[in-house]
Amino acid sequence: MHKHDLPPLEALRAFDAAARHLSFTRAAGELFVTQSAVSKQVIALELALATRLFERRSRALQLTAAGERLLRATDSAFAELRAAAAELRGGEEPTVTLATTQAFASFWLIPRLADFRRSHPGIDIRISADSRLVDLERGRFDAAVRYLQDRQAPAAALRLFGDTVLPVASPAYLARSGRPLAKPADLVQHTLLVYEDEVQRRPWLSWPVWLEMAGVADLRPAGRIAFNQYEPAIRAAVEGHGVALATQALVADLLQAGTLVAPLPQRFSSPRSYYLMLAAKAAANPAVEAFRQWLTAQVAPPPAILPPPRAGRRRAAVAG
Repeated sequence: MHKHDLPPLEALRAFDAAARHLSFTRAAGELFVTQSAVSKQVIALELALATRLFERRSRALQLTAAGERLLRATDSAFAELRAAAAELRGGEEPTVTLATTQAFASFWLIPRLADFRRSHPGIDIRISADSRLVDLERGRFDAAVRYLQDRQAPAAALRLFGDTVLPVASPAYLARSGRPLAKPADLVQHTLLVYEDEVQRRPWLSWPVWLEMAGVADLRPAGRIAFNQYEPAIRAAVEGHGVALATQALVADLLQAGTLVAPLPQRFSSPRSYYLMLAAKAAANPAVEAFRQWLTAQVAPPPAILPPPRAGRRRAAVAG
């Protein structure tokens, strides 16, 4: 490649997606290509630039200093290209671009989006569900929902709701196990679904921390199934594989529907809350304002959680 040549656009697109997601697999899903195709494009780009853009680790990617520099450039360049294309087309449909976590998108936001679409059918929503923090002022996103410590939240951030951590399981799992789960010590007879937070971003979702706070720090469960993401741990609880630690605000719908139950009375407050943050450039955007108003209207205290019915009561009701 000559010194004045640009790398191929497809390679830059593959890098940009992989760098934002820190995952070749999720980048492939965004671009509608295979994971292998993304990996090959990134390798070709690294060869063309004669530098490594990613540190490839066993479970994740990490940007090198060169990768961080190139991501800043692609962020800005693609934003400019999108803006120019929209201008040349004479404008496009009003759109809100939102960055948030996979768990918030999956368990809280997506189940409610149909209501937003009904009330605002002319506004498109683009959601980037990723654990990485994004810079709202770099042009890609209009808004972000972040899980922040209250004392560290920016003054302009709008607090949506706080949270509580509690164990949850499916009624089918509890019925199938045939073992009691009325106090923390009973967990010794159950399988724990463990969220392994490798970088300790959410220590309050750690079973050792919860067990210590519940007064049974030395408890050894009957089994453990570990996950490196929060969402599959909750999905495993829904499917009846064991007991998971959940944030009440995100699983409130599942609890209300009876898909999950909270068999133990112990609940511990999370030190963080969910906040909505808007980019300065989006403050005057009517579509973003409509989304902000809708989102805040959706916020309500989670419903009261009742313990699951006892087996004896259930049998008596059926018999009657």
